[in-house]
Amino acid sequence: MAAKAKEVLRASEMEKLSLDHLKSLKEQADLEVNLLQDSLNKIRTAATRLEIASNALLDLSLRPEGKKMLVPLTASLYVPGALDDASKVLVDVGTGYFIEKTMEQGKDYCDRKINLLKSNYDELMEVASKKKNMADEAGVILQAKLRQVASTS
Repeated sequence: MAAKAKEVLRASEMEKLSLDHLKSLKEQADLEVNLLQDSLNKIRTAATRLEIASNALLDLSLRPEGKKMLVPLTASLYVPGALDDASKVLVDVGTGYFIEKTMEQGKDYCDRKINLLKSNYDELMEVASKKKNMADEAGVILQAKLRQVASTS
């Protein structure tokens, strides 16, 4: 009930704004929604990459030592190699730093990062939803005010 009262209050405050202020409020809210949507897409992409890495770790753990395979150097460049020690992996922790971890620690690292990203995604989604509602509200009020101005002239 308090949330509804707050939304009504926000709408009533918007109705008191001038056309220029209301227009700039709508533009600002739309810009913020676009930025939040971009951030949501980046989080989703990062989580997908971590899930792929986690699955790759599982796949590596099942392969026998000495198994020939292609090793990725970049996203599009692979070189032939052989699995030396499947119990240890290098984990990219950012800005060019790698840490040697056991296979289980590597999987745990991926899982923790995925959970963190999903948590951040959920929080950001809630903020984006509120901003979108505010932008829509401002748009409706702006259109009503513009129709009112047009009918009085």
